[in-house]
Amino acid sequence: MSLVDSHCHLDFDQYEEDIDAVMARAGEAGVATMVTIGTRLSTFPKVLAVAERYDNVFCTVGIHPHEAQSEVAVTAAALLDVAAHPKVVGFGETGLDYFYDHSPRDVQRAQFRTHIEASRQSGLPLIVHTRDAEDDTIAILTEESGKGAFPGVIHCFSGTGTLAEAALSLGFYISVSGIVTFNKAEDLRQVVAKVPLERLLVETDSPYLAPMPFRGKRNEPAFVARTAARLAEIKGVSVAEIEQRTTENFFTLFTKAQPS
Repeated sequence: MSLVDSHCHLDFDQYEEDIDAVMARAGEAGVATMVTIGTRLSTFPKVLAVAERYDNVFCTVGIHPHEAQSEVAVTAAALLDVAAHPKVVGFGETGLDYFYDHSPRDVQRAQFRTHIEASRQSGLPLIVHTRDAEDDTIAILTEESGKGAFPGVIHCFSGTGTLAEAALSLGFYISVSGIVTFNKAEDLRQVVAKVPLERLLVETDSPYLAPMPFRGKRNEPAFVARTAARLAEIKGVSVAEIEQRTTENFFTLFTKAQPS
């Protein structure tokens, strides 16, 4: 079997000098597919360049909530135009981050809704970032779902059971990162244990959040195998089943992506 790293940032400067080696290690670890995630429209060409360079890498287009203030004028039409490219498989990451508050909250909320509209119109999934903003995240997703369904995933899930239940009730997937391996993440493991296997994905969010025993080092897609192994322990199933389920789930959600 093989794994999918459903969320990484291969365009970031941390990989500039050794991207081919990073990709080779991913292959050796059984990571067959990766999605490199957009965080700004202004840097999207660099994101797309990585996806075009490797057959097994796809990408998304979007504006991270940290960047919302610097790229205010985005429209759903602009996102949809970029998403016409065959390598673009989703919108985001988008959402709300009230922990850092790098952008005004009203701007974050407005852009979140813009990305949702693009997802609703296209059927491509929404990649949601949420930190210290569960109530508003749930409220916006619920309200917008009432206007018409859209698919999506809560990426790098580190929230409460309330957020997980709300997301699942809307048909969303839950993506698990290396955080689930951290020693002090028992509360998160308890939440993840209750998420149905058919709604789970795995990711690295690399270059950040390397799983144990690599915590504090640069993360990379190969390390998603460590997260998958910990997830298998949490769910009480084999690693092979986690590989199969999360890969199947990925291609169910990201319908535009094709196995290489």
